[in-house]
Amino acid sequence: QVQVVESGGGLVQPGGSLRLSCVVSGGRITYNMEWYRQAPENQRELVASITQSGETKYADSVKGRFTISRDYFKNTVYLQMNSLKPEDTALYYCKADVLRMVTPHDYWGQGTQVTVSS
Repeated sequence: QVQVVESGGGLVQPGGSLRLSCVVSGGRITYNMEWYRQAPENQRELVASITQSGETKYADSVKGRFTISRDYFKNTVYLQMNSLKPEDTALYYCKADVLRMVTPHDYWGQGTQVTVSS
């Protein structure tokens, strides 16, 4: 079974930093890895993505503040979040496109809560 497990969330003051981690296990190949977030009463939105070749994309709201990266040996994706704002408060999810048998499928983690507040 493929497992996607996030960690690293917490409570931080505005202007602070957090690093989220997401470990993927149980698959043969992991392609795109993405971070999403969902605040209460909002739709889930794509925050950042990284392809297997390392190409990255960011939502306009986090450009210049967040950095996505991946460790291929650990099959882990990270989201370094700097200059955090209260509007970054959300449940952050990791999604990975994983080949387990024949066809790749998307797998989601359970989420890690990020709260930015003074």
